[in-house]
Amino acid sequence: MGGVAAAAMAALKHRRTALERVEKFISETYFTDCNLQGRLFGERCPPAKLSYFQTPRRIPYDEAVVEEFRPAEVGESFGPTWETCWFKVELSIPPAWAGREVHFVWESDGESMVWRDAQPVQGLTKEGEKTSYILTSSLKESEPHSLTLYVELACNGLFGAGKGSMIAPPDPDRRVTLNKAELVVFNRDVYELLVDLEVLLDMAKLLGEENQRSFQALYTANQMVNVCDVTDPSTFPTAHDLAVAIFSQRNGESQHTIHAMGHCHIDSAWLWPYEETIRKCARSWVTVVRLMERNPELTFVCSQAQQFEWVRSWYPGLYMQILDFVAKGQFIPVGGTWVEMDGNLPSGESMVRQFLQGQKFFQEQFGRICSEFWLPDTFGYSAQLPQLMRGCGIQRFLTQKLSWNLVNAFPHHTFFWEGIDGSRVLTHFPPGDSYGMRGLVEEMLKTVKNNKDKGRVNHSAFLFGFGDGGGGPTQKMLDRMKRMSDTDGLPRVQMSTPNQLFSVLEKESSQLCTWVGELFLELHNGTYTTQAQIKKGNRECERILHDVEVLSTLAVAQDSVFQYPASQLQRLWRLLLLNQFHDVLPGSCIQLVVEDALQYYTEIRRTGARLQEEAVQSLCRDLLQPKAGSTKSTLVLNTLPWERTEVISRPEPDGTETLALVTVPSMGYALVREPLLPSQPVSVMKQDGSVTMENGVIAVCLDMMGHLTSLRLLDSERELVPDGCYANQFALFDDVPLYWDAWDVMDYHLETRKPVTTLLKPLEITLAGGLRGSVRFSLQVGKSSTLTQEIILDATCPYLRFLTQVEWKEAHKFLKVEFPVQVRSTNATYEIQFGHVQRPTHWNTSWDWAQFEVWVHKWMDLSEHGFGVALLNDCKYGASAHRNVLSLSLLRAPKSPDSTADIGHHQFTYAVMPHRGSFQEAGVIQRAYNLNFPLHAVPASSAQCPSWSAFSVSSPAVVLETVKQAEDRPDAVVVRLYEAYGSTVTAWLQTSLPVKEAMLCDLLERPAAEGCLLLGQQGLRLSFTPFCVLSVLLVLSQ
Repeated sequence: MGGVAAAAMAALKHRRTALERVEKFISETYFTDCNLQGRLFGERCPPAKLSYFQTPRRIPYDEAVVEEFRPAEVGESFGPTWETCWFKVELSIPPAWAGREVHFVWESDGESMVWRDAQPVQGLTKEGEKTSYILTSSLKESEPHSLTLYVELACNGLFGAGKGSMIAPPDPDRRVTLNKAELVVFNRDVYELLVDLEVLLDMAKLLGEENQRSFQALYTANQMVNVCDVTDPSTFPTAHDLAVAIFSQRNGESQHTIHAMGHCHIDSAWLWPYEETIRKCARSWVTVVRLMERNPELTFVCSQAQQFEWVRSWYPGLYMQILDFVAKGQFIPVGGTWVEMDGNLPSGESMVRQFLQGQKFFQEQFGRICSEFWLPDTFGYSAQLPQLMRGCGIQRFLTQKLSWNLVNAFPHHTFFWEGIDGSRVLTHFPPGDSYGMRGLVEEMLKTVKNNKDKGRVNHSAFLFGFGDGGGGPTQKMLDRMKRMSDTDGLPRVQMSTPNQLFSVLEKESSQLCTWVGELFLELHNGTYTTQAQIKKGNRECERILHDVEVLSTLAVAQDSVFQYPASQLQRLWRLLLLNQFHDVLPGSCIQLVVEDALQYYTEIRRTGARLQEEAVQSLCRDLLQPKAGSTKSTLVLNTLPWERTEVISRPEPDGTETLALVTVPSMGYALVREPLLPSQPVSVMKQDGSVTMENGVIAVCLDMMGHLTSLRLLDSERELVPDGCYANQFALFDDVPLYWDAWDVMDYHLETRKPVTTLLKPLEITLAGGLRGSVRFSLQVGKSSTLTQEIILDATCPYLRFLTQVEWKEAHKFLKVEFPVQVRSTNATYEIQFGHVQRPTHWNTSWDWAQFEVWVHKWMDLSEHGFGVALLNDCKYGASAHRNVLSLSLLRAPKSPDSTADIGHHQFTYAVMPHRGSFQEAGVIQRAYNLNFPLHAVPASSAQCPSWSAFSVSSPAVVLETVKQAEDRPDAVVVRLYEAYGSTVTAWLQTSLPVKEAMLCDLLERPAAEGCLLLGQQGLRLSFTPFCVLSVLLVLSQ
């Protein structure tokens, strides 16, 4: 008999049949009548009573539970999209289930939150593999057997409600089916065996036939099936012990260590509106809290101060529980920013405020700031970010989005990233190239195999949990990883924290490489242009908040009664920062989100205009009071840090406007009675089907279609437009990407270029010269769009302006304007945050041509030695420079996820500026600011008044970007300056404000050690290296 038993043990095993045998034993589809999976749940019991009520609003619990509920049944469908159904679930647990683990199971196509005793207790979303709420792990007689739960069901999925595909516009009539609502007995011992077998099966499959460990795992799993009688739970411990024996065979010392951290990327808005995100945060985070109660080792990293603020306001009970786990070091705030913002388009100052508002919130709420910047899902990363991070107390950075590159594989996962000023931050991309891992064997092996810095570092991050639409980690993910903590053949997996990971990487960092300059994502280049109204709102509101801060700060210094509107400015900044989220500002969101975003911009404009008016009234009160018999004059305010001479429109008493040439000092004002006369007026002349305009600085010639046929700098007599070419040439491209419609413009769109040639109204003169000359024309663009342009030349102005109106009605088309120029250079220069970068104008390598469409802020420039041309704009971000053609991207027309994207009326201005010398010497940077920050003209009384300047800087290389009240010191002002040329320079900051003390501070406004500055006759002496950003705290004498 013994011989027969031995023969059975030594039976031949065929790899494929053994693998499939184990698969079928744990399958949810096959043989569930007799396999182990079929035993996961024991007895079931329906609710004693199920009723519901439906509302189009997202309402609080207290409001919902007093509504009238009517009967509901499992199998019913609810909707339509974005509605909310509240279910009242009355449960009665059978007494016979004493000693058993009891779950409430709820399965639907929507996102649900379970409420118990008026508190949220569990998020349930089938797509996030969360369908049960644990009522008890072992039912005791003393526990209540009858209870009432409420389930709040959102009629949308984890990824909204796309019609036909995830990123399609939402289906307004989507209905959500309730598939299950019941009590079940949960067999924990069956569950543990299922996880054992799943991990062993994956090891067997993935370690490969050449690896003996693969066979050990397979034969062990096979033997577990042999010893396991699914009808007899007493056989389970023997099977489990076989698995434990394999999992407890340890690794050698050299094995890679994976730092696992729970993660739940929640887009602050994307395929769902902002308001739904508030509930997504609660559903996801309450689930994490439940997991932490059962798994004290679980760590969970969480970014975006805005989301914490939402939960604090809407779910105070949950927020208190989160605070407890933050204190225990398990729930870990990361990132330091208000939201995970776009990494390209926000201005330098906006990026500073993302960190300032974020870090301030984390300090106030949790008693500490974040030490790592966390931005896993943004579409590229500005070369100025390292300096901004370091200025905000951050020297570590985590992302993974560059794994999405279409053309070139990024060469590192762990490296130092160096910005344009030389600041460096330690950067880590999780080598599994994801922030939504599931804790699978396959992902662990990929993390090790894919790591591009093998031999340099032996540790990496592993972020696990459902993400984008929320969801977060599950118990099963944790249980898989517990079995892999140190198992021969697999990397070590330990629960960790960002601090633990980065600390180890810092110790190992001596061999790491350095990447210099921007982290450009070779994908999603359409996001620089999509949803032009959002782009315009962002640029305008950045300007408005800048001007309100400057004028309010000056008003406080001049008028002891005036109160700086700190709390109102914080509210407006936070709205602007929220809209800079990486699916809103880029335009990759649904129509509901666009509507919310535009409403926030309207609110910033409205309140900003009022705050600005209040500041001007206070600052210039005496000049604005009409005196008896006084003749009218105009008060002109300049919020930029250099003197400006410009043509303005000044308001007349009868409501009309007249033009005036004025000179206004830096960051100050002037009273204008008699306007200046230009040394050379603008002349406009028509001849033989063309119009010429001159102002003593530049001369232009235009044909009847608004093309520039000639553009000359008068003092150099150099022609800028090449023979046979037209500048200001509009071109339309077919714009059909491979999948990501609102996101992507593909390389092949360049093969479909069609110049716009249909004239509707030929060029006509609208202003004949003097202080301003202008002409107007209209074109038909595409099938049904129209473009009207006014081309404006002002006295003394070195650039020609193009005020453009478009009625845009296209589908899958891309509109650009092109300026071919007689300038030769292998690089073009593009403004970025607090500086500029150069990018190639050729396509030599794949890295070069992958940048066929790039992003820019207010200006781009193409220069050869001694001469060049700049293109300025007031609200555009997409651009390119190939060979000698500068191109500005104007409008796109994607149909997903917003089918109405960009359809409608647009107004924008761009300008062309030829120059001698370098763009630095020619003042391109200052002129681009002037275009974006118009002078403010206010009717005044004619009281005599000298011009007044609050601040000026001695060097044109240094830009005084920001003047604001200090965050926590009403008696102090913070000014922020940066070196804009790329030079090492010393500059004097002069001010007429009553400053008694000055010190350098960081971007969080914390005084620097030994940062005291001497106040001299010439002002404050400041030293800059290229692209350096300095902040100075000025304490005012009262």
